[in-house]
Amino acid sequence: MRAGSEASAGSGVPAGSGVPAGPRSPADVVSAWHRLTGTAVLLDGFHALKHAVRFGAEVEVALAADRAAALALAGELAPDVRDTLAALLTEVPHATYAALVPRPHPTAVAALAVRPSRAGNLQKLAHTPRTAPVVVLDNPRNLGNAGAVIRLAAGFGATGVVTTGTLDPWHPTVVRGGAGLHFATAVERTAVEELPPGPVFALDPEGEDIRSLKLPDDALLAFGSERSGLSAELRERADHLVALPMRPQVSSYNLATSVAMTLYHWSATGGAIG
Repeated sequence: MRAGSEASAGSGVPAGSGVPAGPRSPADVVSAWHRLTGTAVLLDGFHALKHAVRFGAEVEVALAADRAAALALAGELAPDVRDTLAALLTEVPHATYAALVPRPHPTAVAALAVRPSRAGNLQKLAHTPRTAPVVVLDNPRNLGNAGAVIRLAAGFGATGVVTTGTLDPWHPTVVRGGAGLHFATAVERTAVEELPPGPVFALDPEGEDIRSLKLPDDALLAFGSERSGLSAELRERADHLVALPMRPQVSSYNLATSVAMTLYHWSATGGAIG
């Protein structure tokens, strides 16, 4: 579903959105929510829903404890998707909303969307030539950090974010941290040996100062876990080790900060944000 897409006749709902034509009762929405929970992507809060809609997510059900307030927020902050949200959102009592989500959001808005296909994401990640890097998180541990990285990658126009290890990059807490911007880039989990093609520039304190390098558009920018750094497998796969400038006696940067610095360096030395 995309903002401004053609609506189904008489329904006010974008074609292909997955939303049945005509109004939906709160009972219908709750029933659909229970049916879809566990397989769909939870969009937690107004901004997650806004971004998901803006970047083509197929939203199956959406609800708000105060529909008028949500649409007023859309009119102020996201007028490009206001009409689409008006067609999607059903108002339910606040107690009903709070019972459906694990952690109520201040905007009291939530939705469930179809997760993009793994095959489609892997195809996007593997397609060459690339015009923007892929961010690789090697065995990340912190769900919030992973979400923040996906938000950064979307903002810089990265081709995608790949995680290795056990963390699911589509976990609800990661999606919440990413503000729904998973739908603006390709997000998948793979093994190190299954990474997309391209030269691997791995961040490591012993590497070459990033300020002396130009990162190519087809690079895989790899970052180790918050606790243990790069795995032996990823280090072996790396073509270049890269270090961020850091004051002596400061041990490390936050993962999202490291990704932001690296993507900014890529963009400032010729990489295009688009």
